[in-house]
Amino acid sequence: MKKIISICAFVIGLSLPICTNAFYKVIDLGTLGGNKSFPISINNIGQVVGWAENASGWRRATLFDPTGNKNNIDLGALGGMHSTACSINDSGQIVGWAQNSLPAWRGTLFDPSGRGNNIDLGTLGGESSIAASISNRGQIVGSAHNGSGVEHATLFNRGPGGNNIDLGTIGGRNSGALCINESEQIVGWAYNSSDYQRAILFDPTGTGNNIDLGTLGGVKSAASSINNAGQIIGSAQLKTGYSHATLFDPTGGNKNIDLGTLGGMRSEAYSINDSEQIVGCADNNSGYLRATLFDPIGAGNNIDLNTLIDPTCGWILESALCINNLGWIVGQGINPAAEYHAYLLIPEPATIALFGCGILCLRKRCKK
Repeated sequence: MKKIISICAFVIGLSLPICTNAFYKVIDLGTLGGNKSFPISINNIGQVVGWAENASGWRRATLFDPTGNKNNIDLGALGGMHSTACSINDSGQIVGWAQNSLPAWRGTLFDPSGRGNNIDLGTLGGESSIAASISNRGQIVGSAHNGSGVEHATLFNRGPGGNNIDLGTIGGRNSGALCINESEQIVGWAYNSSDYQRAILFDPTGTGNNIDLGTLGGVKSAASSINNAGQIIGSAQLKTGYSHATLFDPTGGNKNIDLGTLGGMRSEAYSINDSEQIVGCADNNSGYLRATLFDPIGAGNNIDLNTLIDPTCGWILESALCINNLGWIVGQGINPAAEYHAYLLIPEPATIALFGCGILCLRKRCKK
């Protein structure tokens, strides 16, 4: 019975009548006139940001048109050519990085209208910085170089050059913050004194009480996302040397859960929403990387998202990069024209009901 309950979120959908096998609608988010695009974040309103190539081949921070009508907005830069939007909150505030005229990368608060009134978020005294995540409270984290040219995880002050907080490391040289939730919990990576990269829960005060979240038996790990319940995901190395998608023990007690693959050797988890849905990518048994919806309890019932779209649509979904609380997913794949484009998956009503049931089943299992 427990086994049946644990996988009900995944197999109920496969037992439904399959006519088109389309549990998700696929929308091609297009580019800015170039050949490639890459989405990084979707908010709970359905707004999507990332980068897209323009006609000159420059990669520009982009607010994508979620309808697929290609009315994408070039968010500009800071006087340079290239930029990337990394995160958008539910108020439509967008952060990322942009080249200035030097050119150096600078953490940027973008003007969502595309009129170019972008704000340089400064550094820690060095030349470059990157803003990776913005919460609904407007708190921004990322990384910045200090006066010695060393990259450290950073809590930005949202003003040019003003009082950014160095979040430190765990004894090593470099670190970076990748996500912040509404409780000001910050996750990312840092090097330890043995020069291994580790997944980190950062002390937001900057006083250095950072927590090493461990691995899966290897020496390396990195945390990529934290939801508002404090659940942390990312990837960690096994003793074999391969890295697997991981649900981390937030206490640092190393009770980490290996989320597995699609039959291959590697996987990465990139995003977790408040309903415990986790997306990323994994190798299948043929060695191909595919967009993946992970079984959050680590029982291995992972789903290749390519099996949940219309097989005649011509898409190959290679990665799933972010999932919002509506269950909408963005990622990159190969479209029918053989171009690497950003895509948006919108669940059909039956899919929403399916995962609602699955969450209840999983919670019942956890209580047994």
